[in-house]
Amino acid sequence: MTETDRASRPGGRTARVRADVLAAVAAELTEHGYDGLTIDGVAARSGVHRTTVYRRWKTVAGLLVDLLQTDDDWAPADTGSLKGDLIALNREVYDALTEQPSITQAVIAASFRTPEAADALTAFWADRYRRSAVVVERAIARGEVPATTNAHETVVAATAPLYHQLVLLKQPMSRAAADRYARLASGM
Repeated sequence: MTETDRASRPGGRTARVRADVLAAVAAELTEHGYDGLTIDGVAARSGVHRTTVYRRWKTVAGLLVDLLQTDDDWAPADTGSLKGDLIALNREVYDALTEQPSITQAVIAASFRTPEAADALTAFWADRYRRSAVVVERAIARGEVPATTNAHETVVAATAPLYHQLVLLKQPMSRAAADRYARLASGM
């Protein structure tokens, strides 16, 4: 079996090593920021030999890119209404941005430090917005909104105020305010 074959297996030791390393990357990034993120620190925290980490990820940027490319089965909640779906989505975003420490905020900050991480974060957001479009598609199918409703614009209208307030301005926001932005975006 080649190294490529081993790296592509969904389970086994390779999957465990990757999971351990990515968990360590998230922990190190939230605790120490990008400047404190090192391959040696990740190796020590994950229990994976530093040579393995260097061989597979090569650089700190490689670790960040892999963290952002983690496959998952995330999907927005289906509450039965556009307003409910957008509120649920905003609550997830709110929780991710306000937890302490926030891996989401740490990854956003780190993405400005390397072009590879910036590209990976852009791809991550594009995927999340693509998946989130279903909340509007369901609302269209239920007849809640016109068929011409732009899913991307609706989701951005709901979530953007959270990023603006909590990440860019670094100002507090209540969960009730996050809910209000979701209601405004839903038109209800």
